[in-house]
Amino acid sequence: MDFNMKKLASDAGIFFTRAVQFTEEKFGQAEKTELDAHFENLLARADSTKNWTERILRQTEVLLQPNPSARVEEFLYEKLDRKVPSRVTNGELLAQYMAEAASELGPGTPYGKTLIKVSEAEKRLGAAERDFIHTASLSFLTPLRNFLEGDWKTISKERRLLQNRRLDLDACKARLKKAKAAEAKATTVPDFQETRPRNYILSASASALWNDEVDKAEQELRVAQTEFDRQAEVTRLLLEGISSTHVNHLRCLHEFVKSQTTYYAQCYRHMLDLQKQLGRFPGTFVGTTEPASPPLSSTSPTTTAATMPVVPTGTGLAPPEETALCLEEVAPPASGTRKARVLYDYEAADSSELALLADELITVYSLPGMDPDWLIGERGNKKGKVPVTYLELLS
Repeated sequence: MDFNMKKLASDAGIFFTRAVQFTEEKFGQAEKTELDAHFENLLARADSTKNWTERILRQTEVLLQPNPSARVEEFLYEKLDRKVPSRVTNGELLAQYMAEAASELGPGTPYGKTLIKVSEAEKRLGAAERDFIHTASLSFLTPLRNFLEGDWKTISKERRLLQNRRLDLDACKARLKKAKAAEAKATTVPDFQETRPRNYILSASASALWNDEVDKAEQELRVAQTEFDRQAEVTRLLLEGISSTHVNHLRCLHEFVKSQTTYYAQCYRHMLDLQKQLGRFPGTFVGTTEPASPPLSSTSPTTTAATMPVVPTGTGLAPPEETALCLEEVAPPASGTRKARVLYDYEAADSSELALLADELITVYSLPGMDPDWLIGERGNKKGKVPVTYLELLS
């Protein structure tokens, strides 16, 4: 019990000394040991890394889960170290509603058939979104969160310890300065004509006491300086490790972009397949090929003409149906053909279309009166219509 009380009293004394030193520094009444410029730059860099990591983490969580209530629920489950329950995505919920509507309104009607097809596509979109959220959380959010909850807490702890060591060092410097000033004042030789002998004896005794106080203060200063230097080196090594943190976060950022690219590519393919399936339904409204008003686009008419060559002809414009029926008899134009790289696999819907494989090169051209969303593609002796969205036109 005595030992604990002594330790408590000692800790209280140290805390009081640090508080006095900190207050005097704030009011400009005490000198402060300044860190070198390189160390200050490391501190500023670490603070910026921590602040921006927090902001990026929070905004990425908003991107993956826009519902704030759901985010709070997931946060509580993580803090309680419990498994987060699986949650239906918005796309999957929409697919469920559409399927139930088709079942009630009649799955054999055109509207019911379309609802079923769209619900299947929305379900695939929801599954792709779920995979993206899972992948992004593991490859991007988890490393950022580990840095904030692990490495940064260690750095903050060592920085606080360094601050305490600096306050102790500056308090020792102030104590030594006061002791030396008192010693110099006590060692002043008194005037025997104006001072009694008794005062001279007291002055000599005080000088000896202050001499001991100076020695003690110098010893404490050496110990405080050693501890400060050791703690500064430990903190500096941790701060220099921020460079490794940047490298790790860069790798995680590449993984996040990769997963996001995969997710949007899957969504794009699912919607193209859905659009193609809806176009095959007889009597299904799929919209007009020509918009009522021209869309806003930064592409100039000249650029559009260069991208989609039109073959001049002396005869009239043939309807798209007749063009599709006699594709084998249509000769490629003498000019206006281009090379195109296939972006995704494409399965031909009928004999008038050309099946495609990803990354293959084909020759494409346009015919007068064709739907602008389609081109004529040739690969060897095979010829057929191909969707423009599946191609990357080359020079």
